[in-house]
Amino acid sequence: ITMARRACARHILVKTVDEANALLKRLKEGEDFDKLARKYSTCPSKKNGGSLGEFSRGDMVRAFDEAVFEGPVLKVQGPIKTRFGWHLIETIYRQ
Repeated sequence: ITMARRACARHILVKTVDEANALLKRLKEGEDFDKLARKYSTCPSKKNGGSLGEFSRGDMVRAFDEAVFEGPVLKVQGPIKTRFGWHLIETIYRQ
């Protein structure tokens, strides 16, 4: 098995786990990831619907990196805590 070296992901970053859980519930109820990211994320990526584009393994902080490179593809993961806050992360693809 070759390990993926690159991935594309999007995320919503918020300050509290409660905010993250509330947004996760809304996503599970069918709300649009892009719209929620644009409205609630504190990351500059919010202007792109939370998209971080493609990046390499090791580019992101460890917990984020692990979620993207080891978690499921096209399924929202989280809340995941980093020094930046709480993330809801969706890996779009890995290669």
